[in-house]
Amino acid sequence: MARPPKPALPLRDGVSASAVHCPPGAWPRLADFLAERLPLVDDWPARMAQGDVVDEAGCALPPGSPYVAQRRVFYWRQLAAEPELPFEAEIVFQDEHLLVADKPHFLPVTPGGRYVQQTLLTRLRRATGLAELSPLHRLDRETAGLVLFSVRAGERGAYQALFRDHAIAKTYEAIAPDAEGYDQPRLLRHRLVEPEGAGFMQMQVVPGAPNAETLVRRLASLGGGWARYELRPRTGRKHQLRAQMNALGLPLAGDRVYPVLLPPEAEPGQDAPLGLLARELEFRDPLSGKLRHWCSTRTLAPPPETSPALTP
Repeated sequence: MARPPKPALPLRDGVSASAVHCPPGAWPRLADFLAERLPLVDDWPARMAQGDVVDEAGCALPPGSPYVAQRRVFYWRQLAAEPELPFEAEIVFQDEHLLVADKPHFLPVTPGGRYVQQTLLTRLRRATGLAELSPLHRLDRETAGLVLFSVRAGERGAYQALFRDHAIAKTYEAIAPDAEGYDQPRLLRHRLVEPEGAGFMQMQVVPGAPNAETLVRRLASLGGGWARYELRPRTGRKHQLRAQMNALGLPLAGDRVYPVLLPPEAEPGQDAPLGLLARELEFRDPLSGKLRHWCSTRTLAPPPETSPALTP
């Protein structure tokens, strides 16, 4: 069944309203249900008192509102305290259909966890006033480079189909241990799965039919045991490039997940960014037929340490 459309609610400080469905239940008040369903928020009555919880018509629901099943209510995500991220993205292209941003390392693309305001999407919505702005793909928080956004909700599906149908060429640059045998493009084919209980972190390479394909080529030796690589993924699995390079015994510089798994709450060191950059995007526009091509202006520097340990 198709999800009902979200009503045209305004952005609040760059954040769009989130929806919560109210199932059948015996909660006396809406605030009681919200406290149980979303326990990380501990001030629902206060939020409701200031008009931050509304119905589908956009009318504020006060703290004493009774619980009504089979409806949706909406609220705006906010955090009492949020780490400040002193990294700025650049808009490299914008028209009435698309926006392309060049993202720095460490900036999340979308709100989640400890970050709402300090995300690429929220910052861009605040800067442009585009309420329907939405990312068409994701980059890990620790990856830098190009992110493509749809400007109009009604056109989003046409552009998302490019990623689903592998009709968009994505080129990444990476820094990893220097190794012979990659001066000519080499196709990596692996089966990647996310083990149960792994949370959002490590993907694993397992036997079976490949579901992840990437062309890898060494561009140049950087000295100190490091080299610059070009990676062209043909598929879009989670952590695909990081997991596949690690499977070769060539984990990316600065990677805190492959091969070493750190706790999810561990912060990446900002003096040692991940050696991964989404360098280029290219595709035939499904609406205009134009060839679209953008390049990041960011660069990757080799890490200060030398002689990386190769994984056997």
